[in-house]
Amino acid sequence: MKIEAYQVSEVINLKKFRNEYTNEPLLFNNSELFYKQEENKYCYLLSYGVVVFGGFNDLEKSAFLKFVKTFAEDLVSAKFEENFDLQTDAQTALILRYNSITIPEITEDSIRIVMLNIGQSVSLDYYEFLTLEIFQDSQKFTDELEQTGTFSHSKKDLLKFIGRTLNIKNSIIDNLYIFDAPDVVWENEHLERIDKGLKRNLDLKMRYQDIDYKLKIVQENLKLFTDLLQNRESTRLEWIVIILILIEVFDILVKKFFE
Repeated sequence: MKIEAYQVSEVINLKKFRNEYTNEPLLFNNSELFYKQEENKYCYLLSYGVVVFGGFNDLEKSAFLKFVKTFAEDLVSAKFEENFDLQTDAQTALILRYNSITIPEITEDSIRIVMLNIGQSVSLDYYEFLTLEIFQDSQKFTDELEQTGTFSHSKKDLLKFIGRTLNIKNSIIDNLYIFDAPDVVWENEHLERIDKGLKRNLDLKMRYQDIDYKLKIVQENLKLFTDLLQNRESTRLEWIVIILILIEVFDILVKKFFE
């Protein structure tokens, strides 16, 4: 079975989707919807904008994604997707390769764990992209400081950049739970091996740490930029005060001169 994950938006309203969709889910909570369409066909919706398919053909995927997007907020225009092969072999417990996993049999719980990890992986791709963008923008500011010794950007530009950075950081923090193993994993040793093996194979924790590291650098830079801007504003105010004092002194001198 081919597992395919897509980052379609920032958010999917799962409650509205469930109310509109005719099938009854195998699992529903605030963060995930898991459906079995028919024999060997599954779909998984995650609240952070990810849709994962198992056993769907291209036409079925296209129709389903079109429907999902009507319940999505802040659609993602760039292409973020990931494919993974799920194979079965009754003679083996678990085999993990670069882009495939082999398990003894496909159960609803086992395929859910596989689809969840692939969905987390494609979401990390998206957040890596966003983080790299703001990291590179931050570097442009620091390069300007190095080359010119000045910070020429306006207060409005800096505030917009701070807002964008905070939005990305908050979005990642809001979705930290994606790295928590589902309850069913703690109750089944085989599912726990699948979950841990996939997280290791897909480098989920290491990739998240890389995102977190870049965001911390950006945050430190933002503090520096904010301090520079405040100093610039303070200097400007000081000059305004000095000019006003000089005008007042000049006015007094003029009045005394013409008396």
